[in-house]
Amino acid sequence: MTLLLAPLEGLLDHSLRDVLTRVGGFDRCVSEFIRISDQLLPERVFLRLMPELLNGSRTAAGVPVRAQLLGSDPACLADNAARLAELGAEGIDLNFGCPAKTVNRHRGGAVLLDEPELVGAIVAAVRAAVPARLPVSAKMRLGHLDEARMLDAARAISAAGASELVVHARTKAQGYRPPAFWDRIALIRAAVSVPVVANGEIWTLDDALRARAESGGTALMLGRGAVADPGLAWAIRAHDAQAAGAAVVRGPVDWAELRPMLALYWTHISRHTEPKHCPGRIKQWLNLLRRHHPQAQQLFDELRTLKEPAQVAARLFGQAPADAVPCPLQAFSPAPRSPAPRRPTPPPKPDR
Repeated sequence: MTLLLAPLEGLLDHSLRDVLTRVGGFDRCVSEFIRISDQLLPERVFLRLMPELLNGSRTAAGVPVRAQLLGSDPACLADNAARLAELGAEGIDLNFGCPAKTVNRHRGGAVLLDEPELVGAIVAAVRAAVPARLPVSAKMRLGHLDEARMLDAARAISAAGASELVVHARTKAQGYRPPAFWDRIALIRAAVSVPVVANGEIWTLDDALRARAESGGTALMLGRGAVADPGLAWAIRAHDAQAAGAAVVRGPVDWAELRPMLALYWTHISRHTEPKHCPGRIKQWLNLLRRHHPQAQQLFDELRTLKEPAQVAARLFGQAPADAVPCPLQAFSPAPRSPAPRRPTPPPKPDR
């Protein structure tokens, strides 16, 4: 059984990855996508989006994080993947699933599923550019506007050398509207020779069990469901342990355990987010948490109208200064390392 933690643009970034992996239950995370267009990105960009590179490509709790790239130029993606390998990435993931209009308009994400040949070329180029020991995985949807080329795209990813394929069980056109069509993942699983991970609309243990039954596998990627219920991964593991007659590792994650995690999350976002955006970020998380925790509903109602960070901190923690909230564990402290050799930056390419 494999349980992966998905990225969520604007919410489940490195700050929430750190918090959720301290709660535990996950085997691996994927970073939010790093947009690649026509140049080799500088080191600081990778470190800003994925500071875990300074910690051996792991969160503070020791959970591996795989860097995700998004783009349509095989050569440029390969160059950037090679740089990530130099920086110590645990592996490279390729995004063929983002449904955002702005991304798709610039030929990135799910729109590429209409071009399986290009998808295969991207995977092959990245696979060739990084050391054989580093895995190259991919994430796709069931298609762009429909499922017409679903199996072609999946086969292209598998044949090009990917080691794993995550499938979000909806097309780009279906967005995030329920339901997710987990049974389609079974068709993909039968068509490829690599492990396939089911993703999409997994909010509860019952959802997880149905996703497994319909997709034909046990590996899952959790996104919004894990943000709404940080104990979901443990609930799945507890079910599997009981089914196997093994000891349950731990019980449910209750509000008493989550309350200090809110403080840790606030500490993180206060360090790297514009102050005016911090209240919105923690309200986003509370908005999802209230699906499972009545205490989160009460806290969300108390914070709903507050806009100043000091007011939010005072209501959350009983103290006004946002930077006075103690961090239970130290943030990443990178060990000294020799600078990696610089790769030449290719000249800009014309727009297509």
